[in-house]
Amino acid sequence: MSVDITRLSNGLTIATETMPTLESAALGIWVKAGARDELDREHGIAHLLEHMAFKGTSRRTARQIAEEIEDVGGDLNAATSVESTSYYARVLKDDVPLALDILSDILIDSRFDEAELEREQQVILQEIGAAEDTPDDIVFDHFQETAYRGQIIGRPILGTRKTVKSFTPDDLRSYLARHYAPSKMVVAAAGAVSHQAIVDQIRSVFGADAPSVLPDEAEPRTPATYRGGEFRQTRDLMDAQMVLGFEGRPYYARDFYASQVLSLILGGGMSSRLFQEVRERRGLCYAIYAFHWSFSDTGIFGVHAATGEEELAELAPVIVDELIEAANGISEAEVTRARAQMRANLLMSQESPASRAGQMARQLLFNGSTISNEELISRLDAITAPRLADLAGRIFLGSRPTLAAIGPVNKLPDVDAMADRLRGSPVDATKAAAGH
Repeated sequence: MSVDITRLSNGLTIATETMPTLESAALGIWVKAGARDELDREHGIAHLLEHMAFKGTSRRTARQIAEEIEDVGGDLNAATSVESTSYYARVLKDDVPLALDILSDILIDSRFDEAELEREQQVILQEIGAAEDTPDDIVFDHFQETAYRGQIIGRPILGTRKTVKSFTPDDLRSYLARHYAPSKMVVAAAGAVSHQAIVDQIRSVFGADAPSVLPDEAEPRTPATYRGGEFRQTRDLMDAQMVLGFEGRPYYARDFYASQVLSLILGGGMSSRLFQEVRERRGLCYAIYAFHWSFSDTGIFGVHAATGEEELAELAPVIVDELIEAANGISEAEVTRARAQMRANLLMSQESPASRAGQMARQLLFNGSTISNEELISRLDAITAPRLADLAGRIFLGSRPTLAAIGPVNKLPDVDAMADRLRGSPVDATKAAAGH
């Protein structure tokens, strides 16, 4: 399998990967614009626009959009993230032209009918309410908001009740005009697809021979500044949800892949350090894992845990001590295991056309090119135990922690106590260099 890429004259990129043994295809349109690209008064509009794309065009009603894709057994969906929005479909190979036509139609010719807008605003208000009632979800919103307080990148993607209710069809058109230019879009497809057939159809729909000109000038993104701090909300819940984090690495950083490996070693599975020490050995929680989120100019490394009120006072110091231990040394066996996990995840995901199409699109949007399996594995093989220990020291000791907690959290130490514990335990440079 190989990736075929065509860049049209207006800047739109088309990427496909034919998977000959499949009878189905996954395809979509990814846009390099998301919640981070909203103006102050537009909080939540990127997500609302994604919803409204399915609510009718000049050629199709909302019901016809749903019926046409489901008449052929396919499905259609979309997602909004901090820095991108995607619209995608899964269909059998003979129905790829129909899926492309529907996706193009909803992006180019959505009507933004006022009655439909009103109904969808109510749907999102319910979604906001549901998120607030789900502590293990909403704690991450508070975590990111605290890490980047006062900045657009830290705001919840859904918006607020006030902003969502305020949007008009013209507001949607304004955001669309500023950000949905062909030069910021990638059409990606994988599975039973023909590259040339998709290029021909997209060229005819998007008018590729015309220059790409934004009707309005989009404002550049404000650079993100990681700040750290604490959010704590006491609620009468069975369990406490906590997330402890630090400044991570952006997509382009040399340490991007190393940060992913480090997150696996600390909390990526049942063999990870945190799972073994916190859950298996001490029984302090039923759920714990580490993660690393990357954005275009910043990142966050975090640990999430869910536990009871009585365990919090012991749990937090144990987590901090495990982070310090990582800075004091990573074993070669841990690196080998984490590499194997990443390699397996990479290769298994590529057996799914949906995963493959999404991976191609994200790489093209944020890196400008796709990355071959061989190159990815080569980058993983270059990551050493001493390098990971050094990275752990720079991440965990180099920035102020961010702490977000919801539930019965009165016994949880505050973020300054955790910062003091980190600063009070200097890294043993000799041990770290040895990788023990």
